[in-house]
This record gives sequence, C-alpha cells and structure tokens, in this order.
Amino acid sequence: MVRTSKAPLLAVAVDRQSDEPAYRQLYNQVRAAILDGRLKPGRRLPSSRGLAKDLGVSRNTVLTAFEMLLHEGYTESGIGSGTRVSAVLPEALLSARDSSQRPVDKPATVSGARISRLATSLDSMRQRTRADQRTFRPGLPAVEHFPWNVWGRLAGRVWRHPPSGQIGGGDLGGYRPLRDAIAAYVAAVRGVRCSAAQVMITSGAQQGLDLVARLLLNPGDRVWMENPGYAGLRGAFTAAGAEIVPLPVDGEGLNVEAGRQRAPDAVLAAVTPSHQYPTGVTMSLARRLELLDWAREAGGWILEDDYDSEYRYAGKPLSALQGLDDTGRVIYVGTFSKVMFPALRLGYVILPEPLIAPFKAMCAVLTDAPALGLQPVLAAFMDDGHFAAHVRRTRALYAERQRYFLGALTRIAGGLLVAQSDEAGMHMVVRFDAGLDIGDKEAAARADRAGISAPALSGYYFDKADAEGLVLGYTGFSETEIEAGIRRLATAIDPDRIRTDLGRSHT
Repeated sequence: MVRTSKAPLLAVAVDRQSDEPAYRQLYNQVRAAILDGRLKPGRRLPSSRGLAKDLGVSRNTVLTAFEMLLHEGYTESGIGSGTRVSAVLPEALLSARDSSQRPVDKPATVSGARISRLATSLDSMRQRTRADQRTFRPGLPAVEHFPWNVWGRLAGRVWRHPPSGQIGGGDLGGYRPLRDAIAAYVAAVRGVRCSAAQVMITSGAQQGLDLVARLLLNPGDRVWMENPGYAGLRGAFTAAGAEIVPLPVDGEGLNVEAGRQRAPDAVLAAVTPSHQYPTGVTMSLARRLELLDWAREAGGWILEDDYDSEYRYAGKPLSALQGLDDTGRVIYVGTFSKVMFPALRLGYVILPEPLIAPFKAMCAVLTDAPALGLQPVLAAFMDDGHFAAHVRRTRALYAERQRYFLGALTRIAGGLLVAQSDEAGMHMVVRFDAGLDIGDKEAAARADRAGISAPALSGYYFDKADAEGLVLGYTGFSETEIEAGIRRLATAIDPDRIRTDLGRSHT
C-alpha cells in the first residue's frame, strides 16, 4: 500500500511494500525535488507533525528524514521559521546535479524547432522581460506607496455584491462605470474630448497598441514611427505586417516634414508627444498642429501613446494631442500599470466614433474583455477619488526622487555619467562624460552583469544611432536604492576611475 502526502508544497509517498525504510524514502524524494528544481531555495517544507499525519507514519520517521537533509545542507531551520530549502546550496549539491536534469521552469528547447519569421523578428526586438524588477528599470512605479489597504477594502466591497453584468462576461468595451470614470478623468486632466462609448478597456497599453495596429493596417502599409522609439510599438506594427518608416526626433519631437518626404502615403503615424520615449522630448505645439494637418490632408491616422503623462513636475500641464484634433483622426492609448502597479494589466484605447463598431467586432473574435474582476474595483477607486489622490502623492514623490537621483549621480559618478533634469516622466537618459571611451551597449552589458537594468539608448534606434546613453528609471526606487545603484553602475562601467576617486576622497 502506498500512502501519499497532501501537505502543501511537497508531494511525497511512502511505499509500505518497499524494503527501503520510510525515513529513507522521504529523504530521497525531498532531496530529488531540491536537486531537480521542484523545491526552490527558501521554499518552506510542511511541518513534521502534519506530514506524518498525512502519510500515516510516526513523527519520528519524518524528523529523521528532515534531520538528514539538514545535516547535509539541503535544508535550514530556525526558530519560528520552520524548515526551508537552503538559500545557499552546498557545492556538493551543485556537483551532484545530473546534467540531464533541467529545472521545471526552464524547459529544454527542441532542436530544430520551426518558428515563424515573425516570431524570430520580434525576439530580436526584445529588451528585457517585464518581470525585471532590478534597480533603474524604466517605468517602474513606487508600488510600496500604493494604498493597498484602500484597494483591498474596495475589492471586498465590490465583490460582496458583485455587478451582475460582470459575472456573465460584460461588454466587450469594458465595464461601463469604469469607462465613464476614464472619460471624465482624461477630459479633466488631459484635455481629451470623448464620450464613455469611445473608451475601450484593454489588457494594458501593449494590447491596445496591438489591437489598433490590427484594426488599421494591412500588410505592406507604411507607418511613421519615432526614431529612436518604443520597441512595443515597433513589435505591434511588425506583427501587423506594416512597413515601418523611422523618422528622426529633434528638440520639437517627430520630424513631420521628413515623413512627408519619405512616406507621404503612410496610413498611420505613431507618437509619444507628451514625453517622447526614450529621449524625453515634449512635442511642440507647432509640430503637433503640423502632424494633425498631415493626418487631415492624407486621410491618415495618428496613434498617441500617452504612457506616463500623469507625471509632469514643472511648467504648464500639456493637453493631449487628441484634444487638439477636430477631425477625428487621433487614437489615444493610456495605461494604469505605470501609475498604480504593473500587475494590474489594465489600459484603455479612446477611438474616433467610426472605429468603435469595427474595433468591437475584431475583439469579439481575437480577445476577451480583460481583468473583469478588477474593472469594477478600479472604477470604485477612481470614483471615490483615490486614483487622483494617488497621482498627486506620487507626482510629488517622483519629483523628489528625480532630484535625489541627479544629485547622487553628480556626487558619485561625476566626470563619468551626466544627466539633466526632466520636466516629466519616470525615466531619464544618462549620457557619458566626453572622456569615457566606451559604447552604450558595452556599458549596458556591464550594468546587466552588475544587476542593474540600464538599456542602451542606441538599442532604441532602427539603424545607426545618432546618440548614445543609458535609459534609467528612478521612480520605483528609494533613496538608498538609488545611491547603491549608481555606485554599482559607475563601478561596473569604469572600476578603475571609481577606485581612484575613492582613494582621493580618503587622502
């Protein structure tokens, strides 16, 4: 007879017909689970009492197995913390791993597997995964300052008496009260002109970009895009089969005249006018009007990605490009993930009225309404004023963090790295001192090895880069983390100079 444990986190069995002692069976199974990666470092094991009860064996049997694992370094134990897989595994354990074993979260690739040319092309555009939480990751909000207690209370209030329409699947455009709240918010804060019917809820801004590209573009259609520009936009257009026409970005934003000359027949122009990604340039009013004139004359569309517009720290607030449009040629895309927390995965697209019906028809085939359980909670969060309050608090916090970042950069890496204050956004471009002989891709690689997320500016260009630097986010990190991160970054880029400077500071 085989008794199997149902204890959480651990699947083991005791075969009473086996000649092998029960404690040895338990030891071998737990050890194997650690070796092949099923039990990760730090993972807590079930209590010896509970495991013994589930298996129908004496507690001493389990204790003997656990003591063997502890003695050999596979587990560690502390008062009040129970027994856990060792955080730092012994060298003997690492050498014992069979090279044929693979961790379950890293499946083997199939030799010679055929994937599409599109998948290969998109992979080449990938920079870092969204799960990257390392210091200076661009666009990461200060999640520790989010009002989680308020969010939890609202979630409980909403789902004690759930909206009946949401339980069955809801409208393809999204939860109507949330769409009402978004329409009111963007009208008041961004100068966007729309009704709730024009607001479509998406699974983050990236899905919105992808759906708009699918809606408007046929294979071979030409699209204007900022150069340097956001890889997510490039990926959406590539997936739609479009021909991307990269246009230079100067001190006023996208060069519209260059677009007229290179691709007058373009179907779509994609821009980040409030805070160009990644350079941080704000598109001038003259350039905005010039772009709208092109759209009206050519019958083209403008895709406005307003990804971090909530964060402007100086100067007069700028209205969205959409608010200047009187011909219905601008599609506006926004997101909550950068304002609230990345795991929320909720964004929105605001469409000109003629596009509403075809957009919904396409969504009915390609996708489902996203995060139905969270949409009513977000609606309540906005209606009760918590969203606006959170934006005000974090705007002040991020302005202070930018000032601290710039001061620490000068103090620690002066003569090596340099940056100027930015009136908006959640990231900035850090340039190299003129005397530093290193390319930004090599600097990014060194930073990566030091545990720092620092994408190379040149990697955002389609072709030969006109400028180099590192794109660093500062909003999601405390002063202590910023200080330590700059020190690690500077040391990784030029360890000799940092050591020399430190030596001088002690003399």
